[in-house]
Amino acid sequence: MIETKEKPAGTLSDATRDKLAGVSVATLCTALFKRGLRNQTIQDVRPVRPKGRNMVGPAFTLRYIPAREDLNRLDVFRNPDHPQRAAVERCPPGAVLVMDSRKDPRAASAGGILVSRLMVRGVAGVVTDGGFRDSPEIGGLDIPAYHNRPSSPTNLTLHQALDINVAIGCGDVAVWPGDVLVGDDEAVIVVPAEIVDEVADEAVEMTAFEDFVTEEVRGGRSIVGLYPATNPKTLEDFAVWRRKHGR
Repeated sequence: MIETKEKPAGTLSDATRDKLAGVSVATLCTALFKRGLRNQTIQDVRPVRPKGRNMVGPAFTLRYIPAREDLNRLDVFRNPDHPQRAAVERCPPGAVLVMDSRKDPRAASAGGILVSRLMVRGVAGVVTDGGFRDSPEIGGLDIPAYHNRPSSPTNLTLHQALDINVAIGCGDVAVWPGDVLVGDDEAVIVVPAEIVDEVADEAVEMTAFEDFVTEEVRGGRSIVGLYPATNPKTLEDFAVWRRKHGR
């Protein structure tokens, strides 16, 4: 049996969290691709409603399996240790609750009440490769939330919550507890905990250069020799731009 390596939520430094809050998922994709990681963006998951800011936090996971009718009746929610309820109460402040719902949005992974509870507990966000019920309500909450699409039926009809804080698959991406989730208004990406600091540093540098390039392109400059910076003058111009903008 493979042991799950867990990085506690508190070990994501404030400095790294702040850096990741200011970079795009697209930029992080490139930084991870440079390190040989090609499959880190969670597929078929999108914001319930764009927030205009990034979600950043270590993963705290919940795994669903296909429901079996004799074990997944409505009265299972009376059990205070029910895995779905326990995950909502145990997910640490500043972490992201990530749910493996088998890429099946036909039944909800959670609804407005549970997501509201996560929000007031200080959880940084919630992600499922299934669906949420009460999605208009969830979209209006302050907490970032990502899913496949709205889904009204209770999770009990198709999904049985089983494991908390184990390695899962979410949208065809492996997520280990403690990996760092970053979500923007476009997508969600998984950054391995062991390299998150260096990836954040590189993404900040990449963002500065891309902002410079964007400004140059909008001013009429050709991308040839600019992006990528194959012309030495590009880096000279970038250095001047950085001094001017304090970046």
